[in-house]
Amino acid sequence: MLNKPGEFTKRVWKLARKIPKGRVTTYGILVGMAGGHPMMARMVTTILSKAPNHNLIPFHRIVYSSGKVWLDPKYKTERLKLYKEEGIKLDKNNKIVDFKNKLFTFE
Repeated sequence: MLNKPGEFTKRVWKLARKIPKGRVTTYGILVGMAGGHPMMARMVTTILSKAPNHNLIPFHRIVYSSGKVWLDPKYKTERLKLYKEEGIKLDKNNKIVDFKNKLFTFE
């Protein structure tokens, strides 16, 4: 029997879906807005991966606080395509160009 998602998990899913195209937020901002402790930021990937409909979660819009994106080899081509489509440019170190202006803080 699968565990039902808790309220915190549901808040993370709901907030992640609110990140607009062409913008990004950080794991820490997402956790903070969901009411979690900053140390919970490491759990975001796991929480998001358990979403019932992955197509609704814009995983690529959640990045490290440095502006660096995680490009898992399994999804690298797909993510790079999404960034390009949304006008998000990466430098040679996989950091978002103009990160401060692309950052979405839910305010």
